[in-house]
Amino acid sequence: MAGYRKLGRTSSQRKALLRNQVTNLLFNGKMVTTESKAKEIRGIAEKFITLAVKEKDNYETVTVKAKVARKDKDGKRVKEVVDGKKVTVFDEVEKTIKKDQPSRLAARRQMMAFFYPVKKYDATVKGRKAVKDFDLIAKMFDEIAPKYEKRKGGYTRIVKIGQRKGDAAMEVLIELV
Repeated sequence: MAGYRKLGRTSSQRKALLRNQVTNLLFNGKMVTTESKAKEIRGIAEKFITLAVKEKDNYETVTVKAKVARKDKDGKRVKEVVDGKKVTVFDEVEKTIKKDQPSRLAARRQMMAFFYPVKKYDATVKGRKAVKDFDLIAKMFDEIAPKYEKRKGGYTRIVKIGQRKGDAAMEVLIELV
């Protein structure tokens, strides 16, 4: 007997399906799917939430000096002519960054290896700039982990909705508590 549900798919299809659904669950907070898929998703999602909660505060704040290109009012880089060549002008700026400890870095890399990249649509902007990359790992550490800091597991809830019209499969709503 297998230790997991096969969901009627090959292993590569099943892994891709679970990666996609876990990514969507953590990005949106809830989703509708079949009962067997939800039960598989639950274990994976809770593992990653537990990892984020455990490593939430495992970083140090460091101040670094960085060179940043000077920009004009239109947002374009300012260029200066030096020895007959156009050269970008840089300013030195101090920035405060979070430097991950090794265990948090390992957790971040595990999440990056599993989650699919997420694109977020911004309705206020038109054109290509309307679609931006969304950092799901930052959301895990900054929003989801503090929310479940006091909780000892059980981060998801499965609510039965009813049978699907086409094949009578039991549909459920899986959501973050």
